Amino acid sequence: MAIAGLNGSGKSTLCRLLNALLLPARGKVISCGLDTALPENLFEIRRQVGLIMQNPDNQIVGPTVEEDVAFGPENLALRRDEIHARVEEALEAMHLTALREREPHLLSLGEKKRLAAAGAMALRPRVLVSDESTSMLDAPTRAETISLFKRLRDEQGITVIHATHRPEEILAADRVALLGSGRLLFEGSPHALFEKVELSEAHGLRPTALYHLVRELEQRGCRLPGTALEAKEVAEGLWALR
Repeated sequence: MAIAGLNGSGKSTLCRLLNALLLPARGKVISCGLDTALPENLFEIRRQVGLIMQNPDNQIVGPTVEEDVAFGPENLALRRDEIHARVEEALEAMHLTALREREPHLLSLGEKKRLAAAGAMALRPRVLVSDESTSMLDAPTRAETISLFKRLRDEQGITVIHATHRPEEILAADRVALLGSGRLLFEGSPHALFEKVELSEAHGLRPTALYHLVRELEQRGCRLPGTALEAKEVAEGLWALR
């Protein structure tokens, strides 16, 4: 699921409320069925809801990549063999196995963000919350990050909630919630949001040229297979229809 909105709309606040990093000043936040305001629930909420911050340096604590990923499981007081298994699984999923002995400060920004994701994954969360974790990344690394999120959803059944302002990332989600001044303005499919042209453009969301191409083809009776939201998918779909 994507969380969209302009700067100051409440995206980061919502991400931190879901993980109980922030607690509500009023009202209630129920995360994975648990009230975040109850101190006895905090440990379990943070185990079930992993958070990837916008700046990965804020959550990397280990002297090496491997030790950083192991930090969370070690604090769960798990057996050594279980910790090892989780670390190996997370390193492999985030393509960090070859960098396991690397000191985090020597990593690129994209690698640091993958490390933050691996640390969250090692806790085996039900939900992974990404607070604009693709910001400040180049286009190929952003695309790789979104592909990783899809794989976590499809292969491990993890619910991924990704805060973003990029239309192409919103279109990759199953659903989207649009925030404005801390309020929910829209919740539904990405296509339904972009069909509300006035609403989406008022909040800085303009569909990509590729999206317009796919929509124009559909209106002319040429429906591409699959989601066809990325250039490669569109090219493959057109080739299949030749």
